[in-house]
This record gives sequence, structure tokens and C-alpha cells, in this order.
Amino acid sequence: MDIKQPDLAAGNIYAMEKTLFDLLVWLWISVAVVIFIVLLFITAPFGRHSKNTWGVTIPDRMGWFLMEIPGPVIYLSLVIAGIGPKTLTVWIITGLYLLHYTNRAIVYPLRIRTRGKQMPLVVAIMAVLFNFVNAGFLGYFAGSLQTHYTDAWLTDPRFLTGLLIFIAGMAINMTSDNRLIHLRKKSGDGYQIPRGGLFERISCPNLYGEIVEWGGYALLCWSLPALSFFLWTFSNLVPRALSHHRWYRSHFSDYPTGRKAVLPYIL
Repeated sequence: MDIKQPDLAAGNIYAMEKTLFDLLVWLWISVAVVIFIVLLFITAPFGRHSKNTWGVTIPDRMGWFLMEIPGPVIYLSLVIAGIGPKTLTVWIITGLYLLHYTNRAIVYPLRIRTRGKQMPLVVAIMAVLFNFVNAGFLGYFAGSLQTHYTDAWLTDPRFLTGLLIFIAGMAINMTSDNRLIHLRKKSGDGYQIPRGGLFERISCPNLYGEIVEWGGYALLCWSLPALSFFLWTFSNLVPRALSHHRWYRSHFSDYPTGRKAVLPYIL
């Protein structure tokens, strides 16, 4: 009896912590819904949509690094410091996240053509908040709260299907980014109509690929914070893609009329 009492107490503490954690994640999801609606009417002022009315600006490369690097640092730190078991599954799930954000924080900024381009500091700060909270939820869950990331999870159909979707989304995202980078190198500082691949179907296959990628991640993780991250990605990128699509159509009279913005044949 004395042995079971601590186990029961620990179980109650875990249940209370998990309940509070889930409540916070659901509140964060509700914020994503609000942000989605706001972004349908207000275009984030960076890239081709940059404006001087948003205050202090910083170089694009610095901005990308500052925006994206908190994610992998926070996620990895919480997994390492977490009290949960550090299974192979935990490290694979963590590694997939780190793979994306290493590319986004370090490799991508070094490759883009950003001569003289600036972004508002406030945009970078908002992105830091986004990554801080999302990585915090994901890392804390993986490092301390999860109970199903055993070795057996690696053969679960949800993990295997989600992994394939994640890889496909990352491939779409990176190959589309690569086309845009080479297009900018050919056109100098100007813009051209992107051609080839999924660009023949949608204006923003790079953003579509990222949405697919994190949809796969939500499936392979099978957790509320991963679902929250997918919904936040969708809420940020769909309005951005719609803004890009409108920009292309307003700047190029010969822009293909059959192209959708971000979801092939749909939107």
C-alpha cells in the first residue's frame, strides 16, 4: 500500500499538469483562429509587401535568422531537460523539427538574394513569439508529457503515413524555394512569374509544401501541440499565399489565370 500511494500521487499530478497544458494549447489555438481572420485583411509587411510605416527595419538575412532560430533551440532544450523517457522515437520526432528549422534559420537565409532588402523589426519579434510558444509546447510535450513515443510507435500507421507526408511536404517546400531563389538570381532585384513544377498550378507551392509538411508532422506526432502547430502554420501561410497571389495578378498582366493561390484546384 505504501508503494502504490506515491504512484497514485504522481499520476494525479501528471493528470493535473496534462489538463492545464491542454487548456493552454486550446487557448493558443483560439488565438490562431483570430490571427487567421486578421491576416485575411492585413498583409504582413515583409518581402514583396514590405512597408516603411512599420518602424525600425533590419536586414532580411538577420531577420530570418532571428525569427527562426528560437524554435530549434527551445525545442531541443526542453527535450533534453525534460523528465520523460528519451526514446529513439522522441529523438526522431525532435530531429525532424530540427531538420526543417536548421534549413529555415541558417541555410535558407544564406541562399536568398536579399541585397539591400529590409524587414520590420516588429515582424521579426512577432515571429519569435510564434516560434517561442509553438516550440515550447512541442518540446515540453515530447520531453516531459508524452506517454506513447515508444519504439513501437515507429511502426504505427499514423507515424509512417505522417512521415511520408512530412517528407513530401518538405521536398515540395525546398524545391519550390530553390526555383524562386534561382529565378531571383536570373532577374536581379526584380520579380518574374515563376514557372515549372507546382508553380503551374498554384502561386505559392513553397507555402503549400510547408502546410503539407506540418500536417504530416501533426499526424506522426499524434499530439495536441503538433495539431496546434499545424493550425498556426495554416493560419499564417494561407493568408500570406492569398496576398502573394493578388500581388502577382496585379503586377503581371499575363499572369496565368488558371493558377490558384495555395491549394491546387481549390484556393
